[in-house]
Amino acid sequence: MEALAQHILTICYLIGSITFILGLKMLSNPASARKGNLVAAAGMAIAIFGTIFLYKDDSGAKLHNYPWIFGGLIIGTIVGTLAAKKVKMTAMPEMVSLFNGMGGACAMLISVIEFNHASHSLSEFPAEQSGLLLTIFLGVIIGSVSFAGSIIAWGKLNGKIKDFAFLGQQIANMVLMVCTLILAGYLTFNLTASNYHLFYLVLALSLVYGILFVFPIGGADMPVVISLLNSFTGVAAACGGFLYNNKVMLTGGILVGAAGTLLTILMCKAMNRSLKNVLIGSFGGAKKTAGGGSKEQGSYKEISISDAATVMAYANRVMIVPGYGLAVAQAQHTCHELEKLLEEKGVEVKYAIHPVAGRMPGHMNVLLAEADVSYEKLLEMEDANDVFKSTDVVLILGANDVVNPAAKNDPSSPIYGMPILEVEQAKTVIVNKRSMKPGYAGIENDLFFQPKTSMLFGDAKAALQQLVTEIKSM
Repeated sequence: MEALAQHILTICYLIGSITFILGLKMLSNPASARKGNLVAAAGMAIAIFGTIFLYKDDSGAKLHNYPWIFGGLIIGTIVGTLAAKKVKMTAMPEMVSLFNGMGGACAMLISVIEFNHASHSLSEFPAEQSGLLLTIFLGVIIGSVSFAGSIIAWGKLNGKIKDFAFLGQQIANMVLMVCTLILAGYLTFNLTASNYHLFYLVLALSLVYGILFVFPIGGADMPVVISLLNSFTGVAAACGGFLYNNKVMLTGGILVGAAGTLLTILMCKAMNRSLKNVLIGSFGGAKKTAGGGSKEQGSYKEISISDAATVMAYANRVMIVPGYGLAVAQAQHTCHELEKLLEEKGVEVKYAIHPVAGRMPGHMNVLLAEADVSYEKLLEMEDANDVFKSTDVVLILGANDVVNPAAKNDPSSPIYGMPILEVEQAKTVIVNKRSMKPGYAGIENDLFFQPKTSMLFGDAKAALQQLVTEIKSM
């Protein structure tokens, strides 16, 4: 009977692993993303309940303390459900950072608990178990960095924590990281009853590094950091899978770690940053005030709602560039209404999506999917740039840094070299913003002062509603 239970548990883990892979694959397409989430969640539920009721240790003992286990599950489910239902789309990056931080904390605590178990027998701790200690130290270091970094990122995204940097911080970060790794490496092969307490110094140093790693980073670089921290959490969870010899935990951690790493590389490419610079925290907030945006600009011109509606209604092709301002105004549904109205008048409407628009990877895709915008209408940056040349009107809704020509022609700009949406190639550019204030990177946008560009000031939702009303009356 016990053998049968273990076989069933193995099958549960296999099902969980397969559903994780299938769910991740479905997330690649907005049409199947929701189903992919449900499939992966179902697999996770099977793995969790399989572990609770079927797992036995080497001595044959089953899990106990069921009230604590189910109490934690119930509380976590209620809190997670309420948080997900109440969160605004603009706060989604913050929630992702917070939840990712909780994942890193869990992985860190697993390593701490397993170290405490191992340290009880330090007097007879065999050298051949250094592999176990290595896994524990990797879990605690990576998990701590992910937890501390994600909490700082959460605070920066919601405005509670400001960018902070000091002279020589890059070097200090590198020294701190190297010292932490050296200490962990030494303890891995020389752990004794007299020095085991240094494990907690490794834990503390890792938490400090996680804080200092994210503190100076800001502006348009935050999506890269979120993606990188997400990959850290996955790797830390995989370490927990090694510790418990748990196949489904290992599979899930590897998938998250690999996917997060690949996404980080893609984000770095989209922003023309190197991964090395991300790791040492050498870009972001500290660069905002350097160069770019300090030169004298010409005057800008405004456009009325009536004129903007007329230009778009009689165009052959309109490209919409969504940005964080669209998310703040919760105007995605009104934007979709404008799109359908223009198409009824024979206008071809597409959306140009920059990889790092918004505050996290895929922010604009999620925003527009919520409004049922067809995925086929979303053009990635390379494809969109090919279409701008034959576009009559570009409507920019709250985007700033991702359309700033300074990234191409101003070497003094902190975003110089970052690939952008080349909207200036269109015949007419209409920019909807609340004011002329700089974007998230803190620099002025040269696009706003070009002859082709007209400014349409105001809240994105209110402006779109007025455009819809005006076009309907034509």
